[in-house]
Amino acid sequence: MSIDLSGALWFKSTYSAGGSDCVEVAHLHGGMVGVRDSKNPTGPALVFTPGEWQAFTAGVVDGEFKRQ
Repeated sequence: MSIDLSGALWFKSTYSAGGSDCVEVAHLHGGMVGVRDSKNPTGPALVFTPGEWQAFTAGVVDGEFKRQ
């Protein structure tokens, strides 16, 4: 699947405090969500379906990704 990201509005978390070592997110057409490395904005981006993104963010909230 190819998705045109040329008009995407990318943003960083407010927790990034303007740092450059962050990921950026863009809400795309059809509920899709793009994620890219802020240090390489012209590089590749991951694109998630609404269900994939919901599962990921629910996992973050539930603490599934905390380091042990």
